[in-house]
Amino acid sequence: MTRVFALLGKRWTGLVVAVLMQGPVHFSDLRRAIPGISERMLSDRLTELGAAGLVVREVDAGPPLRVAYRLTDAGLALDPALRELGAWSEKYLGVPEGACTEPGAAAAGCGE
Repeated sequence: MTRVFALLGKRWTGLVVAVLMQGPVHFSDLRRAIPGISERMLSDRLTELGAAGLVVREVDAGPPLRVAYRLTDAGLALDPALRELGAWSEKYLGVPEGACTEPGAAAAGCGE
């Protein structure tokens, strides 16, 4: 359990995974889907998730050269756990008015 929270408990990591649950995303689109995250922080989180075997980086040679990220099977297997955490937080922590409650909702522009 310590290893799980050491990785997923870091700021932004859960949101990155939630956005990627919707499917492969280019770096720039991923950054836009998570307001407030810097390029450096996003890059760091993607590197950590990649090292853990949860995310893969795919390069489209283009032109232009574009990089997309997608969850591996191990990353996709987090979906039920993230949904349960979301349900728990709604029940016990409450939901702020106008908040997005579905994983990946930020990618769909929820709350904007």
